[in-house]
Order: sequence, then structure tokens, then C-alpha cells
Amino acid sequence: MTDKNKFKGVLPALLTPFDKDGNVCKSSVDKLVRYNLKKGVNGFYVGGSTGEGILLTIEERIALFNYAAEANEGKSTLIAHVGTIATKHAIEMAKGAEKAGFDAISAVAPYYFKFGSEAIKQYYYDIASSVNIPMIIYNFPGANGFSLDKETAENMFAANDKFIGIKHTTSDMYALQQFKTMKADPIVYNGFDEMFLGGLAMGADGGIGSTYNFMAEKFIAIYNAFKKGDIKEAQRVQNEANEIINVLIKYGVFASEKYVLDCLGIPMGGCRKPFLPLCEEGKSVLAEIAKQFPQA
Repeated sequence: MTDKNKFKGVLPALLTPFDKDGNVCKSSVDKLVRYNLKKGVNGFYVGGSTGEGILLTIEERIALFNYAAEANEGKSTLIAHVGTIATKHAIEMAKGAEKAGFDAISAVAPYYFKFGSEAIKQYYYDIASSVNIPMIIYNFPGANGFSLDKETAENMFAANDKFIGIKHTTSDMYALQQFKTMKADPIVYNGFDEMFLGGLAMGADGGIGSTYNFMAEKFIAIYNAFKKGDIKEAQRVQNEANEIINVLIKYGVFASEKYVLDCLGIPMGGCRKPFLPLCEEGKSVLAEIAKQFPQA
């Protein structure tokens, strides 16, 4: 029986740092993981959207899993995103994550082709059945047009006991609440950082987010204040986080996050094309934001 409690809380969706040659940078993965462990995060979601997973090769994604696991040293929960368009490749990455010592795998639904619900369910069943660690469904309709609903989720969880949770990256808070009424009682993660408190209020067990990479302390504070029933404090910190998020959106979220971390002493190497590089104005503004956070 899987201990679901270990999956609750605040988990950064780990950014993927690159070296000067554009390769995944092991030393910066190590620094980034340790930086966040010191802040008290509950775990990491590795190789997802924030991690530019879809822009990495299969070999790079498996290497990233190994780098993150080595840096983590078993101190927190690790979830590997293995989603891709080909089931065969997803299975290969799932096995790599299991071998690296991850606690669970996760996958976005296959994209590009407009797969029907039965094909998507089989994709998940095949991946989940390929390993001995649990599966967390990554519900991200904005990325692939597939929106998981309660009925479909109920059927999937009943069909395979490997399913333990849902990463819910959509503003549909009603759907999030409905997932929490399922008989299987899944772990449900809020996916949009700017509405973390809203997700908690609707029943989320925690959050997986990209801005957690450099300001995890704010989301830990929101989480703890909510648990104590101090909603005003939780709102205050969420408002602070959202002021920063508004700036990131203006200049490009991932590139901005990476630049803030550059300023904090963790070389991140920018984003892979076709993402565009950060503009000079953005760098100036983000350097000021970085002063709010501790150096690595």
C-alpha cells in the first residue's frame, strides 16, 4: 500500500539547467535541488513542462532523473514526468525513473494527434503497468486538448491500483474539487502557481509549480497558513507571489525563472529553442526581484 502522505505538500516542478554547450548541467541540478531542500520542500516533479521535458531527448530525460535522484539523496519525494507522444518512449523513461529510485511517475496525455479517450486510457494503463511504482496523471488540457473528468478518472483508478494522484494544471477548480470526491481518494496537486491558495481551498493536497524553484518559501508559507486556518496570511503571501508572477509572465516565465536563479548563484543556461532569450529590460527587472531571495 502506497503511503500517500509522502506525496502531499509543496513540490517544485524542477527547471532543467543547461551548460554552455546546451547539455543538461549535472552540477546545477545538484545546486538547485539542494537549494530547495534547504527551504523545506516536500519533493520534486522532474522533467515536466517547467523542465522543458518535451524538448529533451529520452536519454537526457533519464539522465536528468539520475542527476536529481543523486542530489536528493532520498531526502524528499521524487516524481518523474515521463509523458510523451509515443507509449514505447514513455515506458522506457518510466523504467529509467524507477531504476533511479523515484517514488512515482507521471505523464501528460499524448498530444499532436487527436487521440480518443480509449487510446489515452490505454496509454496510461500501459505506462503504469510497466513499472512497480505508482502513477500520477498529469491533467493539462491546455497542452493537449484532453480534459480529464471525474467519471474517466474513476474508471482509470478502479482499473489499475497504480494510479494514486492527479496533477491538475487548469483553472477549473470545480473539476479539482470533484476529483477529491472520488472513491479512490487521490492525491490532487494544484498546477497553476497563481491560484495555489484557491486549489487548497477546493481540496488540493499540495502544489507542483515552476516558480517554487526560486520562491518555494512563499508557497510553503501559504500551505502552512492555510493548514492553520489563517486565510488572511495565506492570501497576503499569495498576493506577494502573484506580483512576481505577473512580472515573469511579461518577460517569459521559464526564461525569467532561470535568470532569477542565475542571479542567486545557480547557473541555468537559458531555455532551449524555440523559446526566445530574455530581453535586457527583463534582466534588469528580474535582478531586482532576485534580491528578495537567499543566495544558493
